[in-house]
Amino acid sequence: MADEITFEEALKKLEMIVSRMEEGELNLEESLKSFEEGVALTRFCEKKLDEAEKKVEVLMKDKNGRLSAMPFPQGEAEDDEGI
Repeated sequence: MADEITFEEALKKLEMIVSRMEEGELNLEESLKSFEEGVALTRFCEKKLDEAEKKVEVLMKDKNGRLSAMPFPQGEAEDDEGI
């Protein structure tokens, strides 16, 4: 990903790749190329999510109102958005 894209743009591209592959209209070469691009986009998205998680962790407040590092609650965001 030489051109830095946003998380949202990468996710949209990934969704388009998945949709095209599910249609089954791609030949083997196109499928492999799409798969490779999808893997790269997935890694990019995972990296961006990890970076965001670390920022949230740093900014979370403790019980006394002070900023402190706290573990990010896993799975709660997924339940809220129905993912």
